[in-house]
Amino acid sequence: MSTIAIYAFLSVIIVSLISLVGLFSLSFRQNFLKKITFLLVSLSVGALFGDAIIHLIPEAFNEIENASTASLAILVGIMLFFVLEKFIRWNHSHEHSCETDECKNKQNEEVHPMGPLILTSDAIHNMIDGIIIGVSYFISIEVGIATTVAIILHEIPQEIGHFAVLIHSGYSKLKAILFNFFSSLFAILGTAIVFIFGENIEAHIPLLIAFAAGGFLYIAGSDLVPELHKTPGIKKSLLQFIAIVIGIAIMFALLGFEI
Repeated sequence: MSTIAIYAFLSVIIVSLISLVGLFSLSFRQNFLKKITFLLVSLSVGALFGDAIIHLIPEAFNEIENASTASLAILVGIMLFFVLEKFIRWNHSHEHSCETDECKNKQNEEVHPMGPLILTSDAIHNMIDGIIIGVSYFISIEVGIATTVAIILHEIPQEIGHFAVLIHSGYSKLKAILFNFFSSLFAILGTAIVFIFGENIEAHIPLLIAFAAGGFLYIAGSDLVPELHKTPGIKKSLLQFIAIVIGIAIMFALLGFEI
């Protein structure tokens, strides 16, 4: 294995390990975790909107010559995640259709469709990160390291938010950690694709970025925001708003680390 490949795969493994940030939650009591989850979900809303609008969409429009193509890729991302959620909900309702109150209560305790959705979108985004890391190492080791640092700074707040969404969706802490980690491994797949197909994969990155942006917009707007509206009270609503703003601010601050 070449030196470049070693650097690239070590970098992407480090990025994947960030998804294990949820391990810190194992020391928290379940009641405390539930209390802060609504704030972390709010942070995730800000991070998803901020990532899509501040980072991904401008990048797609800068790299794709035809603005209509970029716009269409974003819309395709939105519509495909709409179809995916419809399929998940349809499959969920058919597998757990029931009439008794006991069965309905059990159904309400099961995983919300936003869980699989966030895992799917995160897997796509992680694969793109892996592709970007792989391509950057083809330029030079220095550029590859700088890109990896930028992605790490980008991933930390996002993974915290995604973990909170999985908990809110009904996953146990252990399942949320494991599924989040499995999703992060798609970054390794992305880097492997670069070394299998070479630098030619770089031409398709902008379309993948636009597609991921559409997925982020859909999940944040159609799934997470409605969940936040279920939390009553002016104080909690204000805290949610502040957390969303913090999520957006973090994404904006990370502009300074982009290559």
